[in-house]
Amino acid sequence: MTAHGTSRAGRAAAFLSVLALSATLPAPAASAASLTMRGADVSTVQRALELGAKYYDANGTARDPLDVLQGVGVNYVRLRIWNNPRSGYNNKAKVLQYAKTVKAKGLKLLVDFHYSDTWADPGKQAKPAAWANHGISQLQTDVYNYTYDVCNSLKAQGTAPDSVQIGNEINTGMLWDDGRVVNSNFTNLGRLLKAGYNATKACNQSTQVIIHTANVRTGPRWFYDGIRAQGVQWDITALSYYCYWHGSMSAMAGVVADVRSRYGKPVVLAETAYPYTTANHDGTANVISAAQPCAGYPATPAGQAANFTAVQNTARNAGAIGVFYWEPTWHAVRGNGWDPADIANSGNGWENQAVFDRTGRLLPGIRWTS
Repeated sequence: MTAHGTSRAGRAAAFLSVLALSATLPAPAASAASLTMRGADVSTVQRALELGAKYYDANGTARDPLDVLQGVGVNYVRLRIWNNPRSGYNNKAKVLQYAKTVKAKGLKLLVDFHYSDTWADPGKQAKPAAWANHGISQLQTDVYNYTYDVCNSLKAQGTAPDSVQIGNEINTGMLWDDGRVVNSNFTNLGRLLKAGYNATKACNQSTQVIIHTANVRTGPRWFYDGIRAQGVQWDITALSYYCYWHGSMSAMAGVVADVRSRYGKPVVLAETAYPYTTANHDGTANVISAAQPCAGYPATPAGQAANFTAVQNTARNAGAIGVFYWEPTWHAVRGNGWDPADIANSGNGWENQAVFDRTGRLLPGIRWTS
């Protein structure tokens, strides 16, 4: 996910497609016993804390944000990693540093490889500058070496990742243009994904490999069929689901059930979120500003909590094993902007979808449920 750079028009145009798809999918599979991966992507929290941000539980007691999140059901932390971002955050050194905090609190760790120096999402998958002139063979080596190095460095300090994502929302590939899927040709992407998988397993056999697309809106069969035909292996299928971009929850349930049955692997929603207010607390416009972005769920604390509960219940009942909230700790903290090239001045278009209000206090009603 990126707060700036995903095509809103493209997501909105696909709304009807996902509804039509839901009518053609099989009935949901038997419900998973529970959501065992109850996750939070807190990739901006290091910067917030270093800027002096404070976090409070619902009672107003100042606490570490991870402790607050654990108290409402979180057991898994997701951290994105960029190769060489100008901001100096979300790089290898910062991920290694915060992984110690995550693991010390008994939380599991998911490392989200973007394979870029900045945001990678359905609309853009730019190579890291250091790899800019590399062709597919060298990129295959790059992915293997970089993935192995990060994983092994985490393992060496006693914080081996429990799971990794090989790419972020790679609907049509990664490391464009070499790894881009054109005319349904998955050859190059398959090579890159196999490199990431092999590197992860060589580092730590028990680390689960996740492949993540944002294709709930149109159904991900084309993508996962394509990589499977290339011999790509993975352990968990991951999807993004934002109701204001991806359509109804019933449609999402149909897609979750379908990929679970079709590929025989556990399914997680790697990203979801919802606004608790229409207010804008900094100089950057909110990505989602409607008073009721999805029918039945106003942009209020109660609406946010109800939406998140419904997403979890729907995903669980469709057979998913996990749901991750995207950037629940990213409330408006001056200097913690969205742009790694100008983090101090770029602002944050997501603060109205955090689960902490503008003062850093946990919003009422938010719960991760098993």
